[in-house]
Amino acid sequence: MFGAGAAVAATGVAAINPALATAASAATAKSGPTSVVYVEVNSNSMLNAGKYTLTNGGAQVFDVAVIFAANINYNTSTQKAYLHFNDQVTAVLNDAANQIKPLQDKGIKVLLSVLGNHQGAGFANFPNQAAAEAFATELANAVTSYGLDGIDFDDEYTEYGNNGTGQPNDSSFYYLVSALRSKLGSSKLITLYDIGPSADRLSYNGNSIADTFNYSWNPYYGTWSDPRGPSSKSKRSPAAIEINSTSSSTAASYAQRTVDEGYGVYLTYNLTATNSASYISSFTQKLYGSSAKYTA
Repeated sequence: MFGAGAAVAATGVAAINPALATAASAATAKSGPTSVVYVEVNSNSMLNAGKYTLTNGGAQVFDVAVIFAANINYNTSTQKAYLHFNDQVTAVLNDAANQIKPLQDKGIKVLLSVLGNHQGAGFANFPNQAAAEAFATELANAVTSYGLDGIDFDDEYTEYGNNGTGQPNDSSFYYLVSALRSKLGSSKLITLYDIGPSADRLSYNGNSIADTFNYSWNPYYGTWSDPRGPSSKSKRSPAAIEINSTSSSTAASYAQRTVDEGYGVYLTYNLTATNSASYISSFTQKLYGSSAKYTA
C-alpha cells in the first residue's frame, strides 16, 4: 500500500447498494459520505472494521472494508499471470464465515484488493484480450467462492518487464475491467486505487472504463487529490488518511472538505486492533455529525 508521508451527501450505506440498507437495518441509517477502510491482514484482523459505530444512532462507521491484499503473480513456465493469496489472506478467505460474513451482517461491504508482487505481471500488460479475460475469471471466481462483495485494483509493486514480461499497453486494463464487470454484474463493486500504469489507461479505442468503477480514491495518505475514475463526485475520494498517522486535524479538515465540496467517499487506511475511537471521531464528527464509539 503506497503511503506517501504521505451537494452530494450520499447516504453512506444505501449509496453503495440499496440492499445494504436492509442488511444494516438493525442500526439507524446514517447520512453522509461512504467511508472506506483498508485492513492489512498480514498483521490485523478484518473484524476490526466492524468495531466502530456512531455514538448517535449506532450506525457502522465503515461502509466498505478492503482486505489488503492478494497479488497478481507470474508463472514463468506457462508465461501467464495468476491470482495469488499469501498465508494470511488465505486464512481470512478460508474463514469467511467468521472473518467476512460478520462484517457483511453489519452492512459492511468486503472487497479484496489485488496488487502487483514484483514479478512483472500486472493489470496493464496482458498480451491479449483472452489473457485479460482469463484473469478476470479468476477474480470473479474468488468473489463467488468466498462470498466477497467485489474487487479493488491497486497497480503497485508490479515491476513491469521482470521475468520477460511486457511493458504496459493501452488495451489490457480496459479488457480486464470490462470482462470483470460482465462477470460480476451490477450488484458487485469494482474500485480503483488511482495509481500506476493501469490508472493511466482508463480508455481504449475511444471507449472508457472510468464509470465502470463504483468508486475511486486518492492513493497518497495525508494528501488531498481528486482521483481519476467515475465521473460523479459522489463516487470519488480526494481525501486519503492513514489512521493514527495522518494528524487528526488533517483528517478532520479533509472530512469537512469532503462534505463541503460534495464528494461522496472518504478513504482511510491501516485500521489495527488499537482503540482508535478518539482519532476516528475527528473525521466522523465532520462526515456524520457524531463521534465514534469502539466496541471490543
